[in-house]
Amino acid sequence: MVNALIAYATKMSQTRKIAEFIAQGIGSENVDVTLYNLSNLGLKPINPQEFDIMVLGSSTYHGEMLQSMKTFLFSIENAGLEGKVGGAFGAYGWSGEAPGRIFNTMRNVFRMKMVNGPLMLQSVREPDGAKMALNYGKGIAGRAAGLL
Repeated sequence: MVNALIAYATKMSQTRKIAEFIAQGIGSENVDVTLYNLSNLGLKPINPQEFDIMVLGSSTYHGEMLQSMKTFLFSIENAGLEGKVGGAFGAYGWSGEAPGRIFNTMRNVFRMKMVNGPLMLQSVREPDGAKMALNYGKGIAGRAAGLL
């Protein structure tokens, strides 16, 4: 079975909601999905090597990704993620730098096989926002099916 990790950092729950729709999209393609809220300090540490797909997201706050996502990215930098399938996403209010920075880190530093680009939404309530997140998840699962 193909396993996917969706790890996210959220401030106002919009990034969590996007993560849940991405998870539905990936899961609809017979992929086992684990959602991991980096803002919840009570969660057990995860081993990124256990997953075939990694999708990482953070809301943008004052032009930056949340600190818990920065810390997570540093912690998995040497985890041997090269060639794994990845995606990046996030919610934003005024700007949307976080998803792009996560995407570029995953592609250029981790050398992962990324989908087209990061998914950036102000909210899943925006027109077609939920559908966009679902389709993003399906696209990630499709990319993985072609590589695994």
